[in-house]
Amino acid sequence: MSSLLQSGIIKAYWRLLPILFLSYIIAYVDRNNVSLAKLKMVDDLPSFRYRTETIFGLGQAAFFIGYLLLEIPGTLIVEKWSARKWICRIMITWGIVASLTSVVTKPWHFYIIRFLLGLAEAGFFPGVIVYLTHWFPSQARARALSLFLIATPIAQFISPKISYYILRMGTIENGIYYRTLFKLKGWQWMYIVWG
Repeated sequence: MSSLLQSGIIKAYWRLLPILFLSYIIAYVDRNNVSLAKLKMVDDLPSFRYRTETIFGLGQAAFFIGYLLLEIPGTLIVEKWSARKWICRIMITWGIVASLTSVVTKPWHFYIIRFLLGLAEAGFFPGVIVYLTHWFPSQARARALSLFLIATPIAQFISPKISYYILRMGTIENGIYYRTLFKLKGWQWMYIVWG
């Protein structure tokens, strides 16, 4: 490999992978933060107290139904249109819809938001794969992909710790009141922050 090509690959690593890495951490956290938010949502939302597991199970199913509906079309759009623009669209709509989960009050609101979140997030992972194929030659692509995928275990490590502190907002634990902003509960802030 020529030194000019090697220099370009290193530059691409430093320009692309940090933002893609961070985006994949947020994607992973976004899929799994429902299980953490559930701990406080059932206390604040009376309609979620009964059939809790069913409600959250159907919410996860709604997410993956939306995800599956647009996964393949999203991948085709990435290839035909522009990976950069499509990933940008995904990140914007995904952030908006994820943040909207904070205004859920009824189970059917939750199902709709989770379905829309699945639609918004669909195509992100294959879009990144296509994007990496455009920037890295085959011998460097495996390393770039592996660096991107390391985001999953890192997300598993950091997200519960960060989410724990966010979830405490607006609660009293062991006689200590944890402040909140705008009278929102911790679970609402968790959806807004990770969104």
